[in-house]
Amino acid sequence: MTFSPQLEARFEELLRSCPPGHKRSALIPMLLYAQDEVGAVTQEVVEEITRRLGLKTMEVDEVVTYYSMLRRKPAGKYHIQICTNISCMLTGGLELWEHARKKLGIGNHEVTPDGLFSLEEVECIGACSWAPAILVNYDFHHKVTPEAFDRLIDTLRKLS
Repeated sequence: MTFSPQLEARFEELLRSCPPGHKRSALIPMLLYAQDEVGAVTQEVVEEITRRLGLKTMEVDEVVTYYSMLRRKPAGKYHIQICTNISCMLTGGLELWEHARKKLGIGNHEVTPDGLFSLEEVECIGACSWAPAILVNYDFHHKVTPEAFDRLIDTLRKLS
């Protein structure tokens, strides 16, 4: 499998920065970078990273299944993660989650038919002081109300 020249360069730099004999420490970043480029951690991605790091396929699969930020299925162009942990829940996170499901017409780990949005309920995104919080791809949004969510979705639709 070949990746873009930019990702190949990123992989090379990452592997150079690993301590001698510890290439395995590059596994999670490589999986995340590949997921960003390919859209998911496909079996082909797993096999390629396995080969590059000299690991067994099962070792890489174990990491992919353990970490919730690694996906086997492609997400939407805008992957929305809504926190429903205690701080967010107490400030409207559950209501926001339900509102988002209705607004987008999808459930947890689903993608809208146009491929624009995917939705994921998460336990914590580390933004308790600004609850309820969401992540859209890698961008945080704090103190999100249903109305603010609707505006955000409308803006993202216009950008696409």
